[in-house]
Amino acid sequence: MTEPQQSSVQFLTPEESAEVDKALLSNHEKFLVRLTISSLRLLKHIAKDTGVSVEDLTVPQIIAWFEKDGKIRREQGVDAAFLKW
Repeated sequence: MTEPQQSSVQFLTPEESAEVDKALLSNHEKFLVRLTISSLRLLKHIAKDTGVSVEDLTVPQIIAWFEKDGKIRREQGVDAAFLKW
């Protein structure tokens, strides 16, 4: 039996997570920092995939990307999609 292939993208590395943990922030603020770092990585991927800069991404483009990734997940399985949830 083979292991499912994981995305090569890490949204937050263990080292980054440790840095966030050391920060003098509340738990809520630490959550928001982790979410922001992960969101930046995802936006960079979406921008590259759509051929535009992060700054030029529009809400409709982001929504369309999520729809496309969801369709891939439904039709081809989780391993074929970029997001693995």
